[in-house]
Amino acid sequence: MKKTIKCRKISRGKATGEVIVTQDPLSFLGGVNPEKGTIIDPGHGLYGKNISGKILVLPAGKGSTVGSYVIFQMAKNKTAPLAIISLNAEPIIATGAIMAGIPMVDQPNVNILDILREGDIVEVDADSGIIILLNSHK
Repeated sequence: MKKTIKCRKISRGKATGEVIVTQDPLSFLGGVNPEKGTIIDPGHGLYGKNISGKILVLPAGKGSTVGSYVIFQMAKNKTAPLAIISLNAEPIIATGAIMAGIPMVDQPNVNILDILREGDIVEVDADSGIIILLNSHK
């Protein structure tokens, strides 16, 4: 059964894929290896996991403004997430997503961290401001 979640567009575009979910804010500078797309912050809940080609679901970003350029570099390296869903976008990740052409949304009308699970398949349609849950592992 498809579930549609309304949200706010941050960076335009559409993407469909498997989600990877974290309850932890993420710093792209020092927290992600831009060459491989792997989380390298040993204190992060996704430590050792790869976010390349996935829909990244997180509460927010954190850290240095250089994180925007890390996201942009990941897009150039083809190691970036397909899309980003955030509870509350902050300027670092929002700017990086816009620069890199990665669809990004925030402010979903439900708490997505309670709904989405790793392995779920979603469509992020930032242009229309919606997330469609296509296949849930709940």
